[in-house]
Amino acid sequence: MAYEIPVTQARAELAELINRVVYGGERVVVTRHGKPLVALVSAADLERLEELPESADEQVISSLAGVRDVASAPREHQRFGIAAEHRGPSAS
Repeated sequence: MAYEIPVTQARAELAELINRVVYGGERVVVTRHGKPLVALVSAADLERLEELPESADEQVISSLAGVRDVASAPREHQRFGIAAEHRGPSAS
């Protein structure tokens, strides 16, 4: 199962994410506005993906479609609990 993380958080935690992929065997999906952008997978996983026949591409895509079902890390809400506020153009 894949771990989903927003791109802003992934940027700040890249080294930790790489360790999770390499040593923890996890797959990480980086999202923007809740939509998957890229996935971090081990080099071994990438080799296996590249060896698959082209017809298997549809299976990989359908697998990624189920990524949204994964819950965020518990500490993510603590670190990023403040929502951004759009203020629009200043009237000064």
